[in-house]
Amino acid sequence: MYIALDAMGGDLAPHVNVKGAILFSKETGHGVYLVGKQDILEKLLEEYGGENLPIQIVHAEETVGMDEPPSIVIRKKKNSSMYIAAKLVREGKAQAFVSAGNTGAAMAVSKFIVGAAPGIERPGIAVAFPTKKGKPTVLIDVGANVDCRPRHLVYFAVMGHTYVKEILKTSDNPKIGILSIGEEEGKGNELVKDTYPLLKMSKLNFVGNAEGRDIFTGDFDVIVCDGFVGNVVLKTSESLGMIILDMIKQEVQKSFISKIGALLMLPALKRFKKKADFAEYGGAPLLGTKGSCIITHGRADERAIKNALKVATEFVETHFNEKLSENIEKLLPAELKG
Repeated sequence: MYIALDAMGGDLAPHVNVKGAILFSKETGHGVYLVGKQDILEKLLEEYGGENLPIQIVHAEETVGMDEPPSIVIRKKKNSSMYIAAKLVREGKAQAFVSAGNTGAAMAVSKFIVGAAPGIERPGIAVAFPTKKGKPTVLIDVGANVDCRPRHLVYFAVMGHTYVKEILKTSDNPKIGILSIGEEEGKGNELVKDTYPLLKMSKLNFVGNAEGRDIFTGDFDVIVCDGFVGNVVLKTSESLGMIILDMIKQEVQKSFISKIGALLMLPALKRFKKKADFAEYGGAPLLGTKGSCIITHGRADERAIKNALKVATEFVETHFNEKLSENIEKLLPAELKG
């Protein structure tokens, strides 16, 4: 198995990408296509001791900047590391695509170069949020589709169901909710109210509206929403987590007693940080594409890159797309298919 890695994508690229690929290949024995500037990648691969591993360099002259518009990679940068990595999946040379680069551009090449899986109109990005029950809640979509129709959210629900059951393995019959402003049926905007009866019509384990607080309680396994709302939730949650950690650090520094208390709490704080650390989850999968596409954080280090590559292999090894197709047939009524 080979995974195509956008070696030039991310704030710390290409060094951490090469290191992550080496860690991944050493642990799993699987291959990686490092896509990027050949002269740079060859030196790094030798420097970090990856010459004898199943890692191949595929030259790409261009890179996609983190602040460039997503459309530029499709229209003007067909020689970029991101475009060529996605193309390797489309051509069947690689089984999955991983990038820590420009999120919008990575979504664009995943959707338009790798392509949507059969029967899928809109792939969606899924993010697993940590909860107080210990098992994650999956929120989908968190940014791939700003404007959605009710049927798109229904398909997101099937994608989330399949992700929880086949990849996360936290439930055999995932509880599905739709993000709204109240738990009662009839609450929400037009999209939510129009989607609600379609989810009830399906054979999914749909349990009703979920409010913002439910994302972190663990009472739902999957919560669906359009990409605009989902992205706002994701960015707010990321920001809040960082602010809370900064505030704790500031308070600890205010007195000697606080510093002693912090030392006593250090093991618990480390466990908490691990649960909330994006590097542990590897990345967010774009569900519903022909090949597995994992988009990880721009600040990803080598551990996050390694884990993103491992997540990509899980999708391939579990035949996720085949399971997704089976669930669409099994869980949705005929009028919602096609």
